[in-house]
Amino acid sequence: MNDALAALYPQHLATLRERTDTALARGGFEHLVVPAGRPITKFLDDQDYPFIVNPHFKHWLPLVDAPGSWLVYTPGERPKLVFLQPRDYWHVVPEAPSGYWVDHFDIVVVRKPADAIAELPATLSRCAIIGDQFCNLQDVCANNPPAVVDHLHYHRAYKTPYELELMREASRRGARGHRAAERAFREGESEFGIHLAYLAAARQLDAELPYASIVGLNEHGAVLHYTNFDRHAPKESHSFLIDAGASAAGYASDITRTYAGHGAAEFQALIDAMDAAERSFAAKVRHGQSYADLHIHAHHVLAGVLREHDFIRMTPESAVESGVSSAFFPHGLGHGIGLQVHDVAGFQAAETGGTIAKPEGHPYLRLTRPLETGMVVTIEPGIYFIDMLLAELKHKPFAADINWTKVDAFRKYGGIRIEDDVVCTAGEPENLTRDAFAQL
Repeated sequence: MNDALAALYPQHLATLRERTDTALARGGFEHLVVPAGRPITKFLDDQDYPFIVNPHFKHWLPLVDAPGSWLVYTPGERPKLVFLQPRDYWHVVPEAPSGYWVDHFDIVVVRKPADAIAELPATLSRCAIIGDQFCNLQDVCANNPPAVVDHLHYHRAYKTPYELELMREASRRGARGHRAAERAFREGESEFGIHLAYLAAARQLDAELPYASIVGLNEHGAVLHYTNFDRHAPKESHSFLIDAGASAAGYASDITRTYAGHGAAEFQALIDAMDAAERSFAAKVRHGQSYADLHIHAHHVLAGVLREHDFIRMTPESAVESGVSSAFFPHGLGHGIGLQVHDVAGFQAAETGGTIAKPEGHPYLRLTRPLETGMVVTIEPGIYFIDMLLAELKHKPFAADINWTKVDAFRKYGGIRIEDDVVCTAGEPENLTRDAFAQL
């Protein structure tokens, strides 16, 4: 894989330089300064939380474990990496930079954070810094200037071939974990045991994953962000929902699958209908497609699934207009993905800023930009049996149009979500997730 990345990286770097040149010019700055970040110390403790690198830092180079380091870019010059390699016998010291990317940087190795600051441009007032509140330079240079950040965030939606190659690898790692998780479920493991099987197959620690895994058996599948990990398996496993991703050089995959337990034929039929619907939505990830319109379309299709399987007895149009579909499908169809699992600028109207509003009645949609070639988005429709939301429906005028006997019978399954990561191309979309499973 490194040979492929080595061939693709120069063009990726050239793209970043071009975008940054424009962003700095618009903001009136001479340099871009990006701290990798530093670990945050726990309150009243001398231990740190796991380090999470600044996404703007790992956009330039595949370093995710270089706390205290800095990237400096000046238009017309080679980018500079100030690499902190402290003298420390308490912890593993980061290895000196190596690999396909190092020849494209001027690299300075320092031993102390103060030495790193000394390597930054002398004219800090002319620097645009992109980092958190701990970078300690807010008093001398602009921290996250909107003109720069808006431009870079907007264009980050368009992935380079180098980025797509890393996202394919993240998908392959995630698919391996999902296969192992399904096997563990079939063997009667607990949620905790399933999670451990996922980590072992993906070969990543919890802290290395792009987000906390969701592993829910039975009714836990109705909790959208269920991360409790019961240590004991239930007496009977009716269903299993897993939403888990993996990382490759800081790029994320985001994959969800749902499985029926032994003898749950009706639930399996609903999974099959959801799978077919999800594939149809993924096929619409085309240049020019309004993602907000695709979300509304998904509501109509899922309302049709609910009617076909006798959960509701109203038309799909009535189910969407009345909000019934939102009780069964209460989240958005998906989001952008890349350096972060919920990538930035999902609502941004233009490279200069602005906001594209969410459709009325759909507050949890995370992406409203029209799709364009190079974007990567998730497609993750769901149908759930959430007690809180269903209780609200019982007091509505249309409650008689809901088959409560069928709904109550499915509460033990929790819900269904199926999610793929899909690339918008000039032609047929590329489904990173389905391709990764097919390669296993």
